[in-house]
Amino acid sequence: MPEIKEISLGSLRLDCRITGNKGDELLILLHGFPETSYMWRTLMADLAPKGFYCVAPNMRGYSKNACPKGKKQYTIEKLSQDVLDLANAFGKTRFHLIAHDWGAVIGWYLAYHNPSNILSYTALSVPHLKGFFEALKTDADQQERSKYIKMLVIPFVAEYTIRKDDFKLFRKYWKHSSEEELQDYLTIFRVKKVLTAALNYYRANFGKTRTEDIGYIKVPTLFIWGNKDMAIGAKGVALGHEYIKGPYTFLELDAGHWLIQTVYDKIKPTIVKHLAAHKTIPENI
Repeated sequence: MPEIKEISLGSLRLDCRITGNKGDELLILLHGFPETSYMWRTLMADLAPKGFYCVAPNMRGYSKNACPKGKKQYTIEKLSQDVLDLANAFGKTRFHLIAHDWGAVIGWYLAYHNPSNILSYTALSVPHLKGFFEALKTDADQQERSKYIKMLVIPFVAEYTIRKDDFKLFRKYWKHSSEEELQDYLTIFRVKKVLTAALNYYRANFGKTRTEDIGYIKVPTLFIWGNKDMAIGAKGVALGHEYIKGPYTFLELDAGHWLIQTVYDKIKPTIVKHLAAHKTIPENI
């Protein structure tokens, strides 16, 4: 299983789960909300023997020594720069990227703005941001699915609602997690500043043109979506396909939002195949 190390990025220190050989290609895995890097443990253990040095950070706001105050500290520019800085901390400028939920939001931004750094990109659940936001503006189904965001951006109200009855609301989302994973999440989110920081991802970025206005993706991309996802409807997914112009694989599953926890055996072979196709040292996979 991965070891946990604190990696310094200037004034921030990210708690990172790490496994594999340092000489192998770097693979960064970004968690979503409300989760931590714990979600990637099994995938990291499976991919490291195939020639990948796997690094999964508890991202800005989720690490105890990388939790700056104020929503301006959580703009998409800062969140994406953290990923580039993390790669640099390991002496790499190019890396593979796997990301879920909010991690995928960051991933799409990086794939568009920093394509020379991305060897391959795998997005789970969240489609190309342009497609998603177009659906949010025009599609009644997506508007209904995204109503929860209106609560999350309200200071104090969101924090109170989520903490009520020892995270009863979040526990509904975590029902597919193991007891060990659940306890990891609770340990992180019970820290008051962490919950506010995680919510600042929404407060700093939601509805901002810099988040929405990304163009064609040309890096090799794999997108995996569950057609029973409670937050992401079919319209945004369909529109998102139009903005991907590089090598592209789309996997639709009869599943919900929590793909790693519920359909791992179905997504793992596709991820392995995608990484193999775009590995610079293919003999190890």
